[in-house]
Amino acid sequence: MNSVDGGGSGKGIRDDLEDGLRFAFGTLTVLPVRLTRWDRGAARAGMLCAPLAGLVVGLCAAALGTALLLLGTGPLLAAVATVAVPAALTRGLHLDGLADTADGLGSNKPAEAALAIMKRSDIGPFGVVTLLFALLAQVAAVSHAYESGWAEGAVAAVVSAVAARVALTLASRSGVPAARPDGLGAAVAGTVSVRSASAVLGVVTVVAAGCGALWGEATVSAAVRCGGAVLVAVGAAELLLRRCVRRFGGVTGDVFGALAETAATAALVVLVLGG
Repeated sequence: MNSVDGGGSGKGIRDDLEDGLRFAFGTLTVLPVRLTRWDRGAARAGMLCAPLAGLVVGLCAAALGTALLLLGTGPLLAAVATVAVPAALTRGLHLDGLADTADGLGSNKPAEAALAIMKRSDIGPFGVVTLLFALLAQVAAVSHAYESGWAEGAVAAVVSAVAARVALTLASRSGVPAARPDGLGAAVAGTVSVRSASAVLGVVTVVAAGCGALWGEATVSAAVRCGGAVLVAVGAAELLLRRCVRRFGGVTGDVFGALAETAATAALVVLVLGG
């Protein structure tokens, strides 16, 4: 935590929030945000602010997809653009992490050798197949949402992006170790208390449900679907997280990317079920 020099605790809280936002946007997006701190305190605040980074990414994705849809491009092209925005705003790092994690898990080699595979610049067959199906699923789901209207597609883009970052908040909780002594995984692993992570999940779930009720035609059904999408997303990410911790001994930056993409895909699938 920052020291407070005559400004009272309010100044310290504001400074920590600012550092957390800088950490979240500086590490989870390519937006021009200058990191001012790289320590455990900033990492904790940053991971608690991760859903806000997801909100901005989701709004950008929804804006582009909605604009194309209203210009008459059709749901499929609008969906492709919507899915492309998060990839662009993360410089493809989350997708790269998904591919590398798939290669590491699919190698069936000891943890050290699997981690070495994940650090390579090339992508193996497991990674290629996983990327292909994940992106196809995301585009198909968003396209289906846009077929119901621009609002439904926009909500899907925003909810899935936020759910993806909530998964990162939960993966940073106490008790989850880092697989390497350096990198993003080591910087954020274990920084967030279980109570704080649960509180963030609760807030995001309620807000997502409210967002669904605001835009959906059947308000109760839409609210349940949006709130449920967040919970299913973090559940799917949790299953992958536990597998990675057992397999690699902890989390890495690649694992965080894989968790985000897994959560986003799961959320999108839930959002279009029965729609």
